[in-house]
Amino acid sequence: MELAEQELAAVGESRMQELTALVQKTTRGCSWWERHGVDWACLILALSVTPAGFLLLRSKSFLPVCLGILLLGTAHTVVSVKGSHLASHSSLSESKSWSKFWAVLFIEVFGSFTAEKGIYQHVKLHHAYTNVMGLGDSSTWKLPFFPRYIYLFILPLAVPVITPIVAIGLIHDLPVMTVIRTLSTITLGMWAHCWLLIHLSGFQSLLSAFLCMLLYKASYSIPYIHVNIFQHIGLAMFSPTKKPKRIYQMAYGVLNLPRNILLDWSFGHSLINCHVEHHLFPTLSDNMCMKVKPIVSNYFKQHNIPYNEDSYLSRLRLFIDKYEELMVDAPQLTELVGIQ
Repeated sequence: MELAEQELAAVGESRMQELTALVQKTTRGCSWWERHGVDWACLILALSVTPAGFLLLRSKSFLPVCLGILLLGTAHTVVSVKGSHLASHSSLSESKSWSKFWAVLFIEVFGSFTAEKGIYQHVKLHHAYTNVMGLGDSSTWKLPFFPRYIYLFILPLAVPVITPIVAIGLIHDLPVMTVIRTLSTITLGMWAHCWLLIHLSGFQSLLSAFLCMLLYKASYSIPYIHVNIFQHIGLAMFSPTKKPKRIYQMAYGVLNLPRNILLDWSFGHSLINCHVEHHLFPTLSDNMCMKVKPIVSNYFKQHNIPYNEDSYLSRLRLFIDKYEELMVDAPQLTELVGIQ
């Protein structure tokens, strides 16, 4: 029995190494533009539309104001979600020093969270222990005491308020200088938004500027929470003491959503239609995940490995219909018989 398990484990290792070699063969010859430039262009373009968004808010008409909110909300989501996600994986630069700088800028200044804790929770826990109960199982997004419609459609609107509060609660055990830096960068980011709203958009008070900032920051909060739960919860869940080899862990525990121009642009391919590829090769940028997607999907199909894909609306219906089972009750553990 033990010998059979060792042989199965060896097969899992071999397949992951084989797939890695195929992916590296493609990525090795890619230019800087392909590896990093395309995603930097998206981030810079998002930042470049923010002046127009702030100026539109000066209008007395309803439609220009709505357009301004949409532009600012989209730009903020691009830099605070896509930018923070890429920075947490050091996907924006091959320099460790610059990667650290970008992580602080995107996660703390733009995202109002703590870089150290964000990277630890996302990279060290969620990615290392994807769908492992109690470690990387997306349990931070479960709030079972809320009814399904409140959780799915109302509570996400509080994310801009909750995020900095949670960040402050997490930094108590960090070094003093890190705590000072985190508090300073989060404050700087919020102050910059309010300053621009007062001086470019013509808001008369700090309170009205602050409330407007929360409004456009919340514009993508509902799909943000949905994406976080749709792509893992409801799939195979594993025990901390017994989980399959990496290639099977990601194949059974991760799901891709179809391409969506708005969500692709705002959240990035690695969080939407290339989430399986991202979990297998987390240091690749969004553009590179798109490039290796056909390699991964073909390899999985050739070796009869599940390649999970589902539509946004299908997952939403599933979570509405089975909210109690998926988000309230403890999910059943999965044992992949014959796979290690």
